[in-house]
This record gives sequence, structure tokens and C-alpha cells, in this order.
Amino acid sequence: MSQHFIFEAWAKMTSQSDRFGEMEAFLASLEEGSFSGAARRLGMTPSGISRTLDRCEARLGVRLLTRSTRSLKLTQEGQRYAVLARKILAELDRAEDEITAGLAPSGLLRVSAAVSHGRLRIVPQLEEFARLYPAVDIDLTLTDLTEDPARGATDVAIRFGRLPDSGLIARKLGEEPMVVVAAPSYLDARGTPAKPEDLRSHDCLLFNFDPTRARWPFRSQGRRTEVHVSGRFTANSGEALGMLAVSGLGIARVARFAVEDDLAAGRLREVLPGDTIDEGHEVHALFVGGDPIPARVRALVDFLADRMGTRSGQWRLPDQAPR
Repeated sequence: MSQHFIFEAWAKMTSQSDRFGEMEAFLASLEEGSFSGAARRLGMTPSGISRTLDRCEARLGVRLLTRSTRSLKLTQEGQRYAVLARKILAELDRAEDEITAGLAPSGLLRVSAAVSHGRLRIVPQLEEFARLYPAVDIDLTLTDLTEDPARGATDVAIRFGRLPDSGLIARKLGEEPMVVVAAPSYLDARGTPAKPEDLRSHDCLLFNFDPTRARWPFRSQGRRTEVHVSGRFTANSGEALGMLAVSGLGIARVARFAVEDDLAAGRLREVLPGDTIDEGHEVHALFVGGDPIPARVRALVDFLADRMGTRSGQWRLPDQAPR
């Protein structure tokens, strides 16, 4: 059979969207020896298989199979059609394998993250990711506005904190522990709280986007408590609250990553270190589901999940990454 004949037939048979299904039903019937066997393989009914082949034969204007109660036999035209159908379906499988599985992660990957968390946690990881996946281009947006992957503006959104209900896939990357901190100058002037309840008489620095952040949870001596706090200053990011705390303006409860440099340098001190903070904030990667997930999306999500340590908040730095 000539190559020219094959591709002429290919063009003819792809003029309608259901013809691949007809080929599959035809070949499954041959290989299983019956419509019922083909139906089991393809998740159809025997009558559905029969109607599919009737439609194919009517369109082609030839009989492909002679049918009896016990057997299916190929006609001369059916023999030619079987050869061509196998070639076409094999080529289709090869093309799909190259796209979904046979290629390394590549292409443009749009990522969004919160400003502080992105700057301090995501950006330091990207040099290692770029070295591991040189064919992936990164378009990074740091914003405290919610970027919804379902709207097509981003491929992966890294979210810190509670998630709203949505139809997106959420992969938990880890947790960021919370810490209560204040500047030495503030503690020298106002005194150091000895127990969580003492915070009620202090100036506390609060998030301005969630009223519940004015109730700080602790677990002291095995008992969960919530302390209602108040203060003059509010902000929309933990990094900003940490800066206000460094200035001596109050006590802040923020994610440790936002203030770890200030703690190490002595610009801030941890308050109530003997009382275990009751909660950390979960970090998730959000992306649109489906099968298959693009290799570049899976690569980034797996990479970031790997960089989260086994304990809450312990990110591996790039030079600690496994080889």
C-alpha cells in the first residue's frame, strides 16, 4: 500500500470527529472476536459497538465485516481498512506519548505568590529549579491579590493561609509556624509578657484583612486558649508587621519566615517562647486539574514540596537540596 494512498485515506477518515472511535471499535471487535468483547474493552454496550460499525460502513459505502451469530469475518475492504486503522492509531499514540510523557518539562510557567512569602521563600528556590529544568521559562508575579489559575492568568498560585472553596487542585507544600515577637526597646519600656493573658495590656500589631487575627491562639500546659488583643497599628503583610515591631511600636504575631533575620540579628526577641503557638499557616500550590497535568506544572509543585522539610516551616535552602 503506497504512502500516498495512506495519507489520502487519512484525510478522508479525519473529516469527522468520531472516526477515531470507529477505528477503535472496529479493531477491538476483530481482536476480541465479538461485539460483546469489544464492548467490555471499550466500556460500551454491544449494541453501541454495532451501531458504531454500522455508521462507519454506511459512510464508507462498503461492508467491512460479515457477521454471524458466532463469528466476525473481514471482507476484502475490511482487510485494507484494518491495516490503515492500525497505522493511524499507532501514529496517534506516538504523537500523544511525545507530548505528555516523552518530553522533559518545558515551556512558559506562570507563577504567582504573596509578596513577602514569595520574596523570602519562593524566589531563593528558583535558581536551583532553573538549573534542574533548563527548558522551563518562569513568569513570576508577586502580589497580595488573589490570582486565580482557573481564569488563565497564572498556572500555579502559591497560597499562604486558609484556602477558599474552589474547583482547583490544592497540593499542600508544608506549613509556616507563627511566632510572637517584639523589639528589645519595646520590652524594656513596657515589660515582657509572662503569660498569654498579659498581651491584653500591650500594644499589638494586627493584620488588617481578617478580624479574627485579633484573637491570638496559644496552647499552654496542654490547654488551648485564645487571647483577644488590640493595638494602634495594622498592616496587610507579616513582613510589614515585623518592620513595625523592629521599630518598637508593639508586639506582632507573624510567620517566622517574615522575621527570622531580625530574630537572628537580635533586632527582635521571641515573646512567650514557652507557650506553643497553636497553629501554623499551611502553604499550598493551587493549579487547574485535569489529565494529564502539564509536566512543567508538576515539576514545580513537586520541587517546592520537596524543598519543604519534614517538620513545619523547615524549608531546605538551595545548597541543601538533595543531589
